[in-house]
Amino acid sequence: MLTSEKILALDIGTSTVKVAEFQASRTHGLKLTNFNYAELGIDPDHEENRKPLIISTIRNALREKGLKTRHVVFSVSGQSVFTRFVKLPPVDQSKITQIIQYEAQQNVPFPIDEVIWDYQLIGTTEQGEIEVVLLAIKSDIIEDLNDSVESAGLRTELVDVAPMALYNAVRYNCPIEECMMVVDIGARTTNLLFLENNRVFSRSIPLAGNAITRSIADEFSVTFLEAESLKRAKGFVALGGAYEEPEDLQQAHISKIVRNVMTRLHADIVRSINFYRSQQGGSTPARILLSGGSSILPYTNRFFQEKFQVPVEYFNPFRNIEIAPNIPREELSRCAHFFGEVIGLALRRMAACPIEVNLLPRSIRRRKEVERKRPYLAGVALCLVLIPLCWLAYTRKIVQIKDGQLQTTKRQVDELRGRTKRVKETQDKLAREQAKADQIANQIVRRASWTEFMQDLNLRISSNLWIVALTPEAGTTTPLAPSTPVPVQGPRFLTPGLAGAAPASTPQYNAPTVITEIRIEGAGNHNDDDLKLVDEFAAKLRESPFFDKSGSDRGVEITAPPMLDKTKPVFTFTLRTRLAKPITY
Repeated sequence: MLTSEKILALDIGTSTVKVAEFQASRTHGLKLTNFNYAELGIDPDHEENRKPLIISTIRNALREKGLKTRHVVFSVSGQSVFTRFVKLPPVDQSKITQIIQYEAQQNVPFPIDEVIWDYQLIGTTEQGEIEVVLLAIKSDIIEDLNDSVESAGLRTELVDVAPMALYNAVRYNCPIEECMMVVDIGARTTNLLFLENNRVFSRSIPLAGNAITRSIADEFSVTFLEAESLKRAKGFVALGGAYEEPEDLQQAHISKIVRNVMTRLHADIVRSINFYRSQQGGSTPARILLSGGSSILPYTNRFFQEKFQVPVEYFNPFRNIEIAPNIPREELSRCAHFFGEVIGLALRRMAACPIEVNLLPRSIRRRKEVERKRPYLAGVALCLVLIPLCWLAYTRKIVQIKDGQLQTTKRQVDELRGRTKRVKETQDKLAREQAKADQIANQIVRRASWTEFMQDLNLRISSNLWIVALTPEAGTTTPLAPSTPVPVQGPRFLTPGLAGAAPASTPQYNAPTVITEIRIEGAGNHNDDDLKLVDEFAAKLRESPFFDKSGSDRGVEITAPPMLDKTKPVFTFTLRTRLAKPITY
């Protein structure tokens, strides 16, 4: 994300304003071209004039070093921002935003519509949980701070959070091989950063340089600003033990005050480390970096090294930053310890960063939206001017085109009408032919059905029985035309010389009929049990797929059983059968 344009980075702390100008560097990625810092000189007990003092301090810092860049990236202090590290269950990427929205509503201690908030995915745990950091600031706080920045003649491009900017700077300048803790001791708060592999955890402790100043003021009964001067002139962290105290009794007293506050800070840091290990699953820090304006009190690094028994050193935010030749090295070395946040802010515009959150106020978001639409609005205005002129020329041209199209359309319409008439005639002819084909197909289907029916009936009749007549009937649903029995001839159905055999004939029907039943009239030679012979025939018919299986008779009923009259040469019987599928006849 390198850019050739210069960018201004601004960090507004509790007691100091830091500003620096950067541009892209081909060798180091980021190049420092100018910088400045200034003390606000505010008594924490009297901050009613803080906003005008911030505006004037920023203006003076810019003017003093001739900084002309106006597009600025600035940070808000960690104490003004609600920060919460949460763990989400493993979910699909498409649902992460929805779950984070819910978590923000549950965790942010203000109505969600009254804050500006953002989030950053920072990694996953061994159990697959997604680690997220939520950051939120009340809208009125960020709007007021942004108004101070813009009142100083700057234009806001991005708003970061100081601890997150410091984290980006540490990642850019220091290799992370094992768990490392950054102790950023400011004026009002001490921010802790735990860096381990690709993970980060931050915590803010409300104990820092102002606590030392206030203790000195209370002890010597002086104002806060006078106590601040004493701290800077004579303050250091007392070594304790058998070390010889300084000859200046006041300095010796101040050093003990400083050590007492540092001891309390050490206790809070130990509690934070225990929390990080127990709640976040982290490791004990194997290395400590000091940062912040209050970290340069003499022997601070030695104090923490004695307490934690790990290497302690000051964080150099300019380690991987190219410095322009015009930058005074000695002046830069005196303030490098509290420029970490400024470096992190510049990196947001010059390179991809591990944490990229943006608490841009709604007023700036609206302005950027208008600026993004401005080219389109200009285009719309130009179009409004050109429309009347274009309309006249268009109207004249369109009339000519339409006249030509009208004549062409009339010719096409006449041609299509002729084609439509021919198509209609062809469709009518096709419909007539289709009706004939359907009629023939139906006849073939009906003929085939009768053939299959006769074959099935022939397979199921016994050798001692034969069919005398088959009479189709319409049952009780459709009245049948006058019926004529259908005599069926064949070697099995009619026996030569049978008395009363009817000659073959073709029945005549007035109209197609839906046949649902068939009456079977048969005869047979006398046997030991004529009735059993007929029952067996009926049972075989009930197994036929042509007859209905419902009812107690399963589609076959013996309506006229054989008469036990042995004087006659043959016996007769009648069956009534219901078809499984009606047949159109």
